Amino acid sequence: MSTPTHSDGLDVDDSSIRRMRLYGRIFLACCILATLVGIVALVALVLDVVNEAWGWLTLEFLTHPPSYLAENYDPSNYGDLPTGPGGIYPALVGSVYLIAMTAVFTLILGVGAAIYLEEYARETFLTRFIEANIANLAGVPSIVYGLLGLAVFVRAMGAGSSLLAGALTLTLLILPIVIVQTQESLRAVPDSMRQASYGTGATKWQTVRNVVLPEAIPGIMTGIILSLSRAIGETAPIIMVGAATSMFAPPDITEPTGSFAAMPMQIFTWAKEPEGDFQHIAAAGIIVLLAVLLLMNAVAIYIRNKYDRR
Repeated sequence: MSTPTHSDGLDVDDSSIRRMRLYGRIFLACCILATLVGIVALVALVLDVVNEAWGWLTLEFLTHPPSYLAENYDPSNYGDLPTGPGGIYPALVGSVYLIAMTAVFTLILGVGAAIYLEEYARETFLTRFIEANIANLAGVPSIVYGLLGLAVFVRAMGAGSSLLAGALTLTLLILPIVIVQTQESLRAVPDSMRQASYGTGATKWQTVRNVVLPEAIPGIMTGIILSLSRAIGETAPIIMVGAATSMFAPPDITEPTGSFAAMPMQIFTWAKEPEGDFQHIAAAGIIVLLAVLLLMNAVAIYIRNKYDRR
């Protein structure tokens, strides 16, 4: 019987083949185990939160302002409450307004900066220096952006502890992620498509608008999904800009300089309360936050897939 050989002609005995196959199975098992660790941990956390929130997450919880009394959130007491049950409504509306404004600012500034750096800026030392610093800013702790927002938007610009200041601070937080991802998406567009557009007499802007951007939209939307998913759950930046711990009326979108509350801040306030029932209330708030996050991601994924020509 002939001796098995590698493609390069080297002899390999049966024991070596069995050993290599064993190493392959061990590596595969390690990969599966690493995947299961994350999945099992996530499922365990979600199940624990759902168990804590069971019975406390009601329609009234979504449509009423918060209360300082834990019994006001208990559905079994709603019939005996003269002022109505407690809920998360103002913080829910505040988070929706906050993330919507952040998405607008991020889309304009992030995509615009990436288009300039990738399509218009020349390859110079200054350009490489800017791109390197943008990549490094993606790893800066969120509390640093909160301090920056406090110094620039709250105090220097005089925006105060407002919805506008919070949205601009979160924009600074996620801007590097969006810029880097958008640049990668623009680079993935084949250069032959640009040259074909130029060959038909199109200008630089027409090529970017009609050829490059439509092809890059799926990747751009992926970056925006990831960045907004991070922003909606951030607490440290909005604490620094002065988000209200509790509000009894939702913010007015027509007055972006007014005060606001957000779900992460409201959940944090409930979680540190000494009464045990507030832990159930905080868990209900977490479920609402996750639902808003999943809904937002679903819309973004739909938009991404709609423009994905592949």
